[in-house]
Order: sequence, then structure tokens, then C-alpha cells
Amino acid sequence: MSTLRSQSRWCPLEQQLLQKRNSRENWDRFIPNRSAMDFDYAFYMLTHQGSSTRKGKENPPRYGEGYRKLLAEAMNMNRSRILAFKNKTPPRVELFPSNFSSDKHTESNPPKARRRYISQSADRTLDAPDLMDDYYLNLLDWGSSNVLAIALANTVYLWDATDDSTWELATFEDERGPVTSINWAVDGRQIAIGLNNSEVELWDTTASSHVITLRGCHRLRVGSLAWNNHILTTGGMDGRINNNDVRIGSHIVVETYRGHEQEVCGLKWSASGQQLASGGNDNLLHIWDNSRSYSRTQWLHRLQDHTAAVKALAWCPFQRNLLASGGGGNDDRCIKFWNTHTGACLNSVDTGSQVCALLWNMNERELLSAHGFTQNQLTLWKYPSMFRIAELTGHTSTVLSMAQSPNGCTVASAAHETLKLWNVFGDPKEVKPAPKADPEPFAHLNRIR
Repeated sequence: MSTLRSQSRWCPLEQQLLQKRNSRENWDRFIPNRSAMDFDYAFYMLTHQGSSTRKGKENPPRYGEGYRKLLAEAMNMNRSRILAFKNKTPPRVELFPSNFSSDKHTESNPPKARRRYISQSADRTLDAPDLMDDYYLNLLDWGSSNVLAIALANTVYLWDATDDSTWELATFEDERGPVTSINWAVDGRQIAIGLNNSEVELWDTTASSHVITLRGCHRLRVGSLAWNNHILTTGGMDGRINNNDVRIGSHIVVETYRGHEQEVCGLKWSASGQQLASGGNDNLLHIWDNSRSYSRTQWLHRLQDHTAAVKALAWCPFQRNLLASGGGGNDDRCIKFWNTHTGACLNSVDTGSQVCALLWNMNERELLSAHGFTQNQLTLWKYPSMFRIAELTGHTSTVLSMAQSPNGCTVASAAHETLKLWNVFGDPKEVKPAPKADPEPFAHLNRIR
């Protein structure tokens, strides 16, 4: 009974190790193969030859050296080894099986990937006269149809990256302008244009025609725009955020978010369309959750860690609920990472200068930041270590905005009267597929004990 009890207390791993230890295939001693041994020859070598060496000159050999060699060859005695090991060495027995380890990468070391070359100079530089030198505006965006839009004073210009064509979309009167924000719809056809007189216009770029004008949403200029399917979100200098349904001819304000006390200069919807991040000149960062039907207009998190205006916002493409934000003033200079599910600040990195824009690499775990004084550079970071991979210089003034091409490889950066194109995220022919989104830590587990 005691034996059964002791065996019942064995864990499966101990039983597996004992089975390997007791099996004949995993003996760890080198046992001679008896079938390959000559015991008579071994006895002779251990007795007669040993005694003859001990006596030396007292018992000289009866026969000559030549006779003894012939006798050895006839009796197959020209061997120097007595014990013969015929079988090969058994394989090494591992204490723990290879599938017992939780790290899948320890079984084999994959070859290191070839390091991507990053050019330190812009691939192309375009003139952008009359680009407003205003940190709080969003005057650059790249649509899904591979058309880049930029607002220069009262005019919106389009540049088709496919055929290198450029044309003027719309020009507004001085009473309404200048243009304060632009943002492409998901379809790459419609574009929203925010104006200094608090109005917002929708244009169809394929026909170069005006669609609708949104009036009465704000009291002051509209400096930030963000699309969420058919909902156009507008942020104004009055601190209000409106969700506008533009599916019908006359728009409807579906919801209004109130939480900022000063101008809203940053708006970004998450990829799922459930959460909205808003940054303002009041140094506040709000997270609004669209899935909470009982309190959709009440912020989910009110984050107050920044000490300057929050304009740079970027949702992580490979990890849900991860948001990067940048502080604009020279007294902040930080990139902060947030878990928007809990509201916790995961990391804060001092960049050394004001952060004006942020973009995630869609093919690698990298983050690109645009800066102002003193170097006016673009900095590429490795996430999550935040190691500086490269710094791209060339702008002589603050980099106000950035936009990313649809394939995720090329980045456009806008500074005063200059627009530069950088191949910072790799060659389109060599890019890898985007990493799969990781919804939450330990999401693959049903429970944690």
C-alpha cells in the first residue's frame, strides 16, 4: 500500500524521466561488446607478457625475435587493444524534453535578418510655398488611393504619387480661409477640409466637386479631423469634438464630446473604430470609448501626464489598446505610451525636442517621430526598447506634419515651404507582412492561476 501511495505522488515528468533512465536505449555507460573480445588473448597478455617484463634479464626468451613475430601473425595476435567497442555512442538524454520549454525560439536559432539600409537624405524635395507655420494645424494627409493632399494658405493641392501629377482641388475666399485641417476618407475619394471660419467642407476628388458644407458645428476654426467609416469627427479651437454623420445631404451631429478647455489639435480613431484619442492645447489627452452605449460622451480616461500641447497621436498597428502620444512644447519633449484599456502609462521617453508628429511602421516594430527646435529632424525608434535607429535631417524649420503612403514605406514630412519624401520604412518590394495584432497580454490563455 505504501508503494502505491508513493507512486501516486509522482508527477508525470518524474515518471517520464524514470522510464528513460530504465530503458536500454539510454544507458549512459560504455559497456564493452563481449562478442568482439578475445578472452584467451587478454589472459595471455595480462599474465605472460606482464611477468616477462617484470623478470627482465632473469628469464631471457627461448626463441628469437623473428620466430615470435611469425607466431604472432599465424595466431592473429598483432593487436594492441584488448577491449573492443563495436556499438556507437548512444545519443545524449535530455533531462527536460524540448517541448517542455515555453520559449519556442530556444530550439533553433534562426539566421539574423539583413539589416535594412536607411538613407539619410530625402528621396525627393518639393516646394510648398505658403505652408502655414502653425504647430496646431493638420495640413498634410496621404489617401488610400495614393494621392497626397496638402493645404497651402487658402488652397488645397493634390499630388498623385502614381503618375506624378499635381492639380488644385479647391481655393477658398479670405473670409473663410485659410485652410486649417485636411483628412482623407477611408475610400480615398472624399476629403474633408476644415476652415478658419469654423466650417468644414467635403469634396469628391475624382470629380473635383463640392459635396457638402458642415456649418454650426464649431464657433472657431477647425484644426483637426478624423474619419471613422461614415462618421467625420471634427475638433475645434472652441475645445469641442463633434461626430458628424455625412451619409445624407444635410449632416447630423450625432455626438459631442466635451472635455478640453482649449483648442483640440490632435484626433485619431483606433483601427477598430471603438476608441478615439484627442489631444489639446490644454496639455490633456482624452480616450473616448464608442462601445459604451450608456456614457459614450464621457471620457474613458483623462490623462494629464503631458506638460505641453498634445498633437502627435498614433495607434499601434500590431497591438491593440496601445497609443503613442507626443508633447509639443520644449518643456515636455516626451513620447509616452499608453494602455488605453487601463489608462496606465507604460513608458515615457525624453526625445530632447518638441514632438510634432508620430507614425508607426506598418511592417516592423518601429516608430517615427517628427521634431522641432533644435535639429528639426525625423527620428526612427525601435519599439519597445526605444533605441534610436536613425536620425534624418534636412529640414531647416519645425517639422509640422507627417503622412504615410498606403503601402507603409514612404513618409512625407512638411515644414515651412518644404515637403520632403523619405523612404524610411523600407522598399515596397522587400517589406514583410505586418505582424498580427496582439489584443492583450496573455490573451491566448483562458485563465491565469
